[in-house]
Amino acid sequence: METTLDQLREGDCARILSLQMRGAMRRRLLDFGMIEGTSVRCVRQSPAGDPVLYLVRGTMLALRRQDGRQIAVEVVSCR
Repeated sequence: METTLDQLREGDCARILSLQMRGAMRRRLLDFGMIEGTSVRCVRQSPAGDPVLYLVRGTMLALRRQDGRQIAVEVVSCR
């Protein structure tokens, strides 16, 4: 099922399909390894719901929901 990263709930896993942003934020996320095909797990949401903590290639990464809305993912089962 295709969605965006901000729609994942705690414990959900997904595979990145594309980054739909430009500029420095895109470059930074690519540097963190958020490229097409990379697995991502939603680890925790803050009490206010923003930011959200994700596990990407062994690294914990906190992203604002507005940035997560620009990352297309496909929900997959966690291994």
